[in-house]
Amino acid sequence: MSIVERAKNIILKPSQTWAEIKNEQVSIGELYLSYAVILAAIPVIASFIGNALIGYSVMGVTFRIDILTALGYSIVYYVLSLIGLYIVALIANVLAPSFGSEQNLTNAFKAVVFSMTPSWIAGVLYIIPPLSILVILAGIYGIYLFYLGLPLLMNTPKDKALVYFIVVIVLTILVYILIGVITSAVFVSTFTMRGMM
Repeated sequence: MSIVERAKNIILKPSQTWAEIKNEQVSIGELYLSYAVILAAIPVIASFIGNALIGYSVMGVTFRIDILTALGYSIVYYVLSLIGLYIVALIANVLAPSFGSEQNLTNAFKAVVFSMTPSWIAGVLYIIPPLSILVILAGIYGIYLFYLGLPLLMNTPKDKALVYFIVVIVLTILVYILIGVITSAVFVSTFTMRGMM
């Protein structure tokens, strides 16, 4: 199945698509290369364009981040966010037995990756910074997709599915906050060192 078909189906027909995904034989590496690496680039590229080329307008004054800084930030964030996918899948997999679920790292990774689809696609809105708030709505839908997919892929009992989902979501938020902090720290130190030279 093509990346476009899969993205469309997971958004428009999630229940049916999760059942198909559960039965697919695919490796984590294949999921990275054929899906995550491609779609995760959409918000990163759009954000770069929005921040460095278009900029933000406040009371008629436009602010832009210089191109090298925006590019460096985008690359670091992109790499760390891809690593974050694997970390979240590891967390979901390690926690699985605590909620009566079966451990299966590949299925945990499938749940994480495919539920990110709405956010990645909506990330194109970062090109126009004022519209970037709409990506939050896509993210909420992605959380719903994760709620549908995680228990199914990990064979979680119905009575434990909601708590399992909530614990993994909370830890996912913490992982991505940490990624944001690390990315920002890298660039704060870069600016400081540049200023000292």
